[in-house]
Amino acid sequence: MLIGRIISISELNVKMFLEDNAKVCLDEVLYCDLNGRRHRFEVVDIEENVISTIPFDSVIGLMKGLEVYKFSDKLDIEYSDEILGRVFNSYGEPIDQKPISSLNKRCVYDDIVTMENLNINSGLLYTGIKVIDFFAPLQKGYKMGLLGGAGVGKTVFIKELINNIYMKSKSSAVFIGVGERSREGKELYDEMLESNLLDKMSIVYGQMGENSVARSKAVYSGITLAEYFRDQKNQDVLLFIDNIYRFVQAKSEISNELKNVPVENGYPTTMISDISNVEERINSVDNGSITSFQAIYVPADDMTDEAVQSIITHLDGQLVLDRHIAEEGIYPAVDVFKTTSKAIDVRVVGERHYKLVERVLKYLTRYKELEEIIAVLGLEELSDNDKNVFYRSRKIRNYFSQPMFVAENYTNIKGKLVAIENVLNDIEGILDGKYDMVDESKFMYIGDLSELNIS
Repeated sequence: MLIGRIISISELNVKMFLEDNAKVCLDEVLYCDLNGRRHRFEVVDIEENVISTIPFDSVIGLMKGLEVYKFSDKLDIEYSDEILGRVFNSYGEPIDQKPISSLNKRCVYDDIVTMENLNINSGLLYTGIKVIDFFAPLQKGYKMGLLGGAGVGKTVFIKELINNIYMKSKSSAVFIGVGERSREGKELYDEMLESNLLDKMSIVYGQMGENSVARSKAVYSGITLAEYFRDQKNQDVLLFIDNIYRFVQAKSEISNELKNVPVENGYPTTMISDISNVEERINSVDNGSITSFQAIYVPADDMTDEAVQSIITHLDGQLVLDRHIAEEGIYPAVDVFKTTSKAIDVRVVGERHYKLVERVLKYLTRYKELEEIIAVLGLEELSDNDKNVFYRSRKIRNYFSQPMFVAENYTNIKGKLVAIENVLNDIEGILDGKYDMVDESKFMYIGDLSELNIS
């Protein structure tokens, strides 16, 4: 049915004049055909007979007077087992050059979880990765910030998390690329395929070269896929968003193009609600959960930036990967001083775990101080107590390295899953001096300390 005609065109705002008796609603998708190509638009504002829409792709070639028709009620995406092992664009279309047999579709904006369905007392989600389970344990439904630059093992870390969670619970994962390089998306796809992990996950990409609309819609489409695994397959899903700040940035660009008055730093007045609408869909229910890792770009390294602070208020902790640790050959290269989790609470992990974390951080803090003293005075000038702290801290540091399943082809070391109870026993043993006579090199890239065969 004819809806109206285009009356003005800009990169992110195409205005249309409605035909008599034509009715449209916010978020409905419209289209026009030109030279064998279909252009789609989403309704964002209605003022009597004039509507403002945002185009899904380039407006090059569009002209005033083109006829516009209704495409669908709202943007939707496949909502069935067909999504496994597939790569979609922001609008729910497969981009991996493979056919898809559509079984069911769902609107990407629908939040089908009510307050009554939420499970805020969900259990801990152990990954089998020692440094995470000890310093930053996850609860189902947690939202964790993932900070780390290029070359610190972020992709391997992500792959290992997907692999381990799948091994423990046969659950799936969703990766959402928001405003990142298409090259990185292709590399992730190839590495997942090579590691036999692709059939355990779905990927949505709104690439850097695409317009703001594509970058903003990728998050909604990806979360909808994660909700399928949680609500229809009753799984504990891992959701990776790289980069959540780009979502806010894209929303700002759209708002500015629509001539909406921004707040400070150019962010839209809807920024807080936009972030909340996304973050509040990442939750646990009785039969499943979505646990997310969200990479966060910090503009100008300013942690007080309004967008960064708005995102952080929704997070339950952060994992920080550090280049200096990676340079020492310790992977995963997690900075334990900057890594946090709300689960480090006596009421959640128990008193033993909580106190061990306190003791380890105290040891490692003293170790950093001793390194400076040793650089000036030498090791022999330390007291016996400080020598114990120094050597035990180095063993603890090495212990939290771990052979990874997804890196076996490169390291020739078999990957290890380590139970949290074994981690607690091992750390307690190191701190109490049980392993004082064992060389620190023996602690590198092992599972638990039972491998040392020490009674």
